[in-house]
Amino acid sequence: MTSNFVFIHGGFVLKEDAKILITDLSVQRGYGIFDYFKTINNQPVFLDDHLDRFYFSAKEMFLPVDMDRDALKDIFQQLIKKNNLPDSGIRITLTGGYSEDGYTPAKPNMFITQLPFNYCKDNFEKGTRLVTYEHHRQLAQVKTIDYLQAIRLQSFIKENNADDVLYYTASGINECPRSNFFIVNEKDEIITPEKNILAGITRKKILAFAGLTVKEGSIHPQDIATAKEAFVTSTSKIILPVLEINGITIGNGKPGEITSALFKRMLISQGI
Repeated sequence: MTSNFVFIHGGFVLKEDAKILITDLSVQRGYGIFDYFKTINNQPVFLDDHLDRFYFSAKEMFLPVDMDRDALKDIFQQLIKKNNLPDSGIRITLTGGYSEDGYTPAKPNMFITQLPFNYCKDNFEKGTRLVTYEHHRQLAQVKTIDYLQAIRLQSFIKENNADDVLYYTASGINECPRSNFFIVNEKDEIITPEKNILAGITRKKILAFAGLTVKEGSIHPQDIATAKEAFVTSTSKIILPVLEINGITIGNGKPGEITSALFKRMLISQGI
C-alpha cells in the first residue's frame, strides 16, 4: 500500500500518525471549517476560488489563519509530490483549537489531507433522486464542518427511495447538504437559489458562463412540477442531473439538453 502523508501541526506525517487532542473544539462542539478542491494531473482546479472561500469562512468563524495563500499553495504542492496522487481531492480543515473550557475558541489547528479521486463520467447518465426536507443550515454561507442534519437524515433519504436531501424553507428551496441546486424552467432559463446557501465554486463558474440565461432567484417547491430540467453542482459531482424529486419525474426522466451542454463545458474547463 502506498504511504499517505498529511500536513498537520506545521509538518508532514503519515496519515496513521496524525493526531488531534479531544479538547479541540471540533471534537467538543463541532466548531471548525474546511474547504475541498480537486487536482487533475497534479494541477489544482479553481484553487484561488477555493482559497477565497476558505479565508472567508475562517473570518466569519473568527478563526485566524497563520499562513497566507502562497504558503498554503506551497504546502499543497509538497503534499501532491509526497503522495504522488495526480488525480485527487485535497481537504484543508481549520478547527476551533484546544479550548481550556470546552467552549471558548483557542489557537486553531489546521490539517491538510489528500485522497485519490477519479471522476466517473457514467455518474452523469445515472443522475440522482432527491427528497425535500424543511431545514435551514446555520451560517449557510460558511463551509463549516457541521453536517449534523444531513447525516441524521440518511435513514429518511433511504425510506423515500432517494439519494440525497434538498433543503427548503418558507421562502423557497435552498440547497442540498453538499451541492447547489438549479432548475431549467419552461423558458429555458437556468435558475439557482440566491439566499441561504453556500456559494459553490462550480455554481460560480456556471453563473459566469457566456451565452446562457443563468440567474439567481427564488425557486419554490411548486416549481418542481413544471421544471424542464434540474441538476446539482459541486466539486466532486461537477454537474449531476436530478431525475426525480419527491417521486416526481423531472422532464422525461433523463439528463436534459441544457444540463448536458453545461456538463460538457464544465469538463472542458477542468481539463477532464
